[in-house]
Amino acid sequence: MKAVLQRVTRASVRVDGEIAGEIGPGLCVLLGVARGDGAADVTRIAEKVARLRVFDDENGRFDRSLLDTGGAALVVSQFTLLGDVSKGTRPSFTEAAAPEDAEPLYEAFCEALRVLGIQVETGVFGARMAVELENDGPVTLVL
Repeated sequence: MKAVLQRVTRASVRVDGEIAGEIGPGLCVLLGVARGDGAADVTRIAEKVARLRVFDDENGRFDRSLLDTGGAALVVSQFTLLGDVSKGTRPSFTEAAAPEDAEPLYEAFCEALRVLGIQVETGVFGARMAVELENDGPVTLVL
C-alpha cells in the first residue's frame, strides 16, 4: 500500500463535473493498493495518517496531527502510485492490486480513518477524477 499525503487548506474531487468529495484544512490522501495488501496494511497506514504530526503547533513546528487539529481527509484511490517506470517509457502496473481486490481495501482504509475520529470525504473508486487542492506549506509526504 502506498499513500501520498498533501497537507491542504482545501481540497476537492470531481467526477463528471460534479463534486464527489470536498474538505477544508486537512490531508489529501492519494492511496494505491498493491497486490498482496491486506487488513494489517490498512490499519497500519490509517493509524499513521491519523497520527502523523505534519501540522504546525504554536511555535511553527510539526507537532500536531489530524486528530489534534480536527482536520479532515480527502481520500482518492490512485493505482498509478504503484506504477513501475524502471523499464521503457510506458508504466507497468503489475504491482497494483486488481480493482476487485483493491476497492474493499480502499473502503476499509476510509472506514478505519472514520473509526479513529477523522472526517473522511472520498472520490469515486475507479472513476476518472479531477482533484483540486491548495497545498499548505507545501507539505507532501510518501508513505
